[in-house]
Order: sequence, then structure tokens, then C-alpha cells
Amino acid sequence: MNMKKDIHLTAKELLGMLQIKPGDFGNYAIVPGPVDRRDAILKHIKEPVRNFSFMEYTFYSGDFLGTKVTVGNGGRYSADSAISSEILTNGGVGNLIRTGSCGALRDDIKIGDIIIATDIIRGDGVTPYYVEDSFKTAADEELTQSLVEAAEKLGVRYHKGPIWTTDALLRETKEIVEKYISLGAIAVDMVSSSFLTIAQLNNSKAAAILAVSDNVITGEMGFTNMDYYEGEQKIIQVALETIKIREKK
Repeated sequence: MNMKKDIHLTAKELLGMLQIKPGDFGNYAIVPGPVDRRDAILKHIKEPVRNFSFMEYTFYSGDFLGTKVTVGNGGRYSADSAISSEILTNGGVGNLIRTGSCGALRDDIKIGDIIIATDIIRGDGVTPYYVEDSFKTAADEELTQSLVEAAEKLGVRYHKGPIWTTDALLRETKEIVEKYISLGAIAVDMVSSSFLTIAQLNNSKAAAILAVSDNVITGEMGFTNMDYYEGEQKIIQVALETIKIREKK
């Protein structure tokens, strides 16, 4: 069977379908996974205007202390996050901050602590369609350093290091987890790999700050722990403070 060459939908074609024009997005985007976290961030944004709704993802842009900022629920997994990342980076966003959650891979990392990603150990099924195994997915150093500055200014307890991204939450066996810990991972999530890889490929700066929701090593679950919900608020505060810091430079 013959197939047309380049039959796939391109990011620019998707922007056209969503009627996104140059200048619709801000130079900064804060990208959480769930809707409730998006709405919590939007409380800090003045007069947000909806940019687009696509599947269950909706993005808005508005004013944050004189800076145009875009905020939206960008997806909970690598596959859907790849779509939103393509839209934002091809739509002109220069700086993307993921405000997500993760599982700790060290027993000294507590529920509600903050993880700032330095680089990614890719275990997802999306990025092999974008890059070779030898490609190094890393957070932008300058934007990451601004996250660190913001966390320290706000007195937020944080850990900095590599993140392992996986698609298979229910296949985090002892053997697999130990393998990725031996490679340097201090936490695991399901998004940052595609988020950071696509930003790199499209020449946008991107970084990830994550609230610890559980600890894979100790077995502690934090979704009923108030420390986790306080951690969610902290990553929002740090992301917003980061924009303030960068705009002053």
C-alpha cells in the first residue's frame, strides 16, 4: 500500500486549526498538568484571555505584574504533553516552566518537597520519535538557575537533580527503579521528557519544578497528605517568582 509523503499533521498546521496567531501567547508559559492547578495559577493572572481549547486542554494568556504570561493544563503524560509543548513552542513561547508532580527516589526526600530538574533520563515512548538514544534531554541552565534563586528567596526546601520519565506507572518494579536510581535519578514523573525534549528541539528555554506526591522508596503516598498540597502551592509561587526574577535581569 502506498502512502503520501509527510502525511502527518505538522505543528504549524495545528496552530492554524486552532486559529493561533503570532503574539497570542506570552514569552513565558507556566504549564501544570491538571485543571485545578491551572486554575490556581490563573488567580495570579489579570484579565486572562482564552487562547484555545483542544481536547481537554485549555490555555489562557494575561498580565502578571506587567508581563504577558500564558497558563494552561498541558497534560499529565508524555503523549499529551508533547502536543501542548509543540503548540506553545511553535506558537512563540520562549520560556516554559512545568509545574508538575513526581515520586521521590530517595528516602530523604519528603512528601511536599520540591524537585528542580537538571536533566531527564528518558523512559517514555514519545521522544524516540523525535530524537536518537544519544540525545541528552536537559533543562535550560539559566531558567533552572532562576528557579533555584526563586526557591531560595522564598525559603522553599528543594532538591536538584535528574528526573526519570516513564509511561508505565504500574511497572515501576524494584529492578527497574534501582536501574534508574543507579543512573542518577532522584525522582520519577510521566511528563518532563517530552516537555523538555520538544522545547530543546524548537529552541525554547524550558525547566521543570515538581512537587513530591509520593516516595517510591518508602512507599509513602501523599495525595491525602496536606504537605503535598502545600507543595503544589510552593511550585506555583516559585514559578511566578522566577518570572519576576528574570524580568528584572
